[in-house]
Amino acid sequence: QVQLVESGGGLVQAGGSLRLSCAASGRTFSSYAMGWFRQAPGKEREFVAAITWNGAGTYIADSVKGRFAISRDNAKNTVFLQMNTLKPEDTAVYYCAVGRTTSDLRAGRADYWGQGTQVTVSS
Repeated sequence: QVQLVESGGGLVQAGGSLRLSCAASGRTFSSYAMGWFRQAPGKEREFVAAITWNGAGTYIADSVKGRFAISRDNAKNTVFLQMNTLKPEDTAVYYCAVGRTTSDLRAGRADYWGQGTQVTVSS
């Protein structure tokens, strides 16, 4: 059974940093794109970042560009989201996702989703 388990969320002050991790199990995703989405209260889920199967290409949403970075470790079947200079508007549940391509993920199409981890940024 495929599982994506996020970790690293929590409460942080504005201007702080967090690093999210998503560990996949049940199969290897080294040939798949991986990414992150988020959903704030009362809002639709939005794309945050995606990375190609080999890590050669990354895509970051304009709302977090310059502050967030995505990376992956295929040996550990894990994807990371480094979040710096956090703002209160970054408060959301962050979801890990796996898709066939980064284009699929950017369009919101994923084959697998994690259960989400809460990130709360206080002002």
